[in-house]
This record gives sequence, C-alpha cells and structure tokens, in this order.
Amino acid sequence: MAIKTAAPGLPCRDLNRQMSLTTGDEKHRSAATSTLDALRVPYHRVLRVTPATVDDPEPDRLLLSKGHRPMAYYAVLVADGFFDEAPLSGLDGYDPPLGHHSDRLLVPGAEIGSGSLRHGLPPAVGSVPGLRAQGLTDPRAWILVGDAELDEGSNREATAHAGPAGLDQLHTLVIDNASEAAGWSVRTVDGRDHEALYTACTAPHPGRPHAVIAHVAPKS
Repeated sequence: MAIKTAAPGLPCRDLNRQMSLTTGDEKHRSAATSTLDALRVPYHRVLRVTPATVDDPEPDRLLLSKGHRPMAYYAVLVADGFFDEAPLSGLDGYDPPLGHHSDRLLVPGAEIGSGSLRHGLPPAVGSVPGLRAQGLTDPRAWILVGDAELDEGSNREATAHAGPAGLDQLHTLVIDNASEAAGWSVRTVDGRDHEALYTACTAPHPGRPHAVIAHVAPKS
C-alpha cells in the first residue's frame, strides 16, 4: 500500500482559528496551545499516514496521551483532512459529536481513547511488539505526553521496559519534561521551532526508542 512521505512544508491553514471553534474547553486553551506545534510538525512532515490510510495496518500512528486537552489535536486533524471542522463547537454540551475527550470511536484519526493522565505510553509501548508480531517493521508509533504524566508508575515501568527491549519503532514527544533517558535516544528542542522539531523527529536512533523533549515557554 502506498503511504505518503513527509511533506516538505506545512499547509497554510489557520489552526488558531480552528482551535477557537472548539468551544466548551476554554479552561484548557493555554495547555492545548502548548502542544499545537508539537502536533502539527509530525502530522504534516513526519507521520506517514493520511485520512485514506488511517485504518490500514501499515501507516504510522500517533497516540495522544494528553487527551484531556484535545483542542490543538482536533485542529491539526481538521487541517490534515481527517474530518470537517463542523463538530468542533459545543465540546461541553450533552453528548458532543467528538466526546468530551479524545475518543477513538468518535474522533476520525484518533488511535486511543484518552483523557486521564498516564494512560497513553503503556499502550504505545505495547503497540510495537503487536506490530512486529504481524510482521510489520516499518510503521512507527508516536505518543505525545505531558511532563506530569511521566511521574506515574505505569509510565515509569513502560519507559524502563522500552529501552532495554530496543523498541526503535517507538517515538515519544514530551512537552516540557526533564525525565531520565532510561536507555532511550533523546533530543531536546524548542517546542515552537518547526525546523528543530522536524530535525529531532527524524533523527536516526538505531536499536533504541526515541523521545523528543519539546520545551514550551508561555507566550507573553
């Protein structure tokens, strides 16, 4: 199956406008904005996946662990054509079309249901042996986590396992975190610098899982 290659540039879409359409979650707007660049660079330049291939086994996949702040995630998925912007409004209403948090059964392109902290990294770690068991060694699994999540025991155990296991199909984007490397390949970058994010996301890491630490300073 043909899978798209990384695009050379970002599409000219107004992601901030699309984020503003996601009403009902304004209290998380600042935290969601901190993930916007760290999501848009992988989706537009790194991940080999399209709306047409997202349900096939071969494409890359990104698991959003920081799912209780999905505004930026939804904006990026809309910009990349996974779904129309119409469902973005009314996130706090009764039975919203996208759910109250990222839900793989409701959000086109979502890989997991998330919302509570700490639940994304263990499934991402487990997905790589699952891919290998199917003979799939090309698809890459990405996970976006927040710094507070990595204090949780389940994430610590998943991190400690992935390094010695040599899960080089696994990649993690961490928003403003200073955790131990634990046998991982690690790049630390400015979380708002698109070229630095792209370089870090595409850095070689033979035999080791890869983490990109995206430091994000509050905008004045």
